[in-house]
Amino acid sequence: MLPWKRALRPLAALLLTAAVAVVPAATARASDAPGSGWNDYTCKPSAAHPRPVVLVHGTLGNSVDNWLGLAPYLKTRGYCVYSLDYGQLPGVPLFHGLGPIDKSAGQLAVFVDKVLAATGAARADLVGHSQGGMMPRYYLKFLGGAAKVNALVGIAPDNHGTDLDGLTRLLPYFPGAEDLLKATTPGLADQITGSSFLTELNAGGDTVPGVRYTVIATRYDEVVTPWRTQYLSGSGVRNVLLQDLCPLDLSEHLAIGLFDRIAFHEVANALDPAHATATTCASAGS
Repeated sequence: MLPWKRALRPLAALLLTAAVAVVPAATARASDAPGSGWNDYTCKPSAAHPRPVVLVHGTLGNSVDNWLGLAPYLKTRGYCVYSLDYGQLPGVPLFHGLGPIDKSAGQLAVFVDKVLAATGAARADLVGHSQGGMMPRYYLKFLGGAAKVNALVGIAPDNHGTDLDGLTRLLPYFPGAEDLLKATTPGLADQITGSSFLTELNAGGDTVPGVRYTVIATRYDEVVTPWRTQYLSGSGVRNVLLQDLCPLDLSEHLAIGLFDRIAFHEVANALDPAHATATTCASAGS
């Protein structure tokens, strides 16, 4: 692949994310209404699925468009499912997850409390895509979330940051670019490998006691790179590579979170490990 084409891959992924967010937004809101989809605050967790599931979107995503695939998948399997918007910037509709990530974690804390109060559950499970799989770790580690969360499932999470296929290493060659990024979209700056936010988040270990962690990664991820940096270390961690489950699965960063049912099957296993079934290529039809 020509170097300039390789450099454009992360940019293309971000633009595709934006397109996904815009196109269905006008029609997707109906699925967010109580009783017709997820975010139904009358839902009561069952004995089979006693914890509500909170979905945490990725950068440039929102509470609906990021979950048009996974939310119905979990809802039809009997889960009470909820999703939030976080990291909003003034005057920027639909494209969220751009604000300071520590502040976004505070928004998650408030939302989880709301869900627990409505459902009567003692703890919730969290499932996040991209930034949404990493950001909750700040909530768990610094904002008291560990006492309220049973499991965190990260789909292509940037747990140790991203270098965007090496593009972030070019920032020092453009005077003022890094400062501009921090000032205008701090949520993006926080996700760059080696940022002060990530240094604080990962100091002293990746995990906290009492929470189960699952990471589902794809070797074709072109946004969170290198893809192995998505993995966590520590007790209660299960790191999964999508292609170990199905070598034929070519999903990249967006597809694994938006519509990959093989990944969805593994999410369901992580939420209910006592009744887990083998995830294979055949899970695409489950």
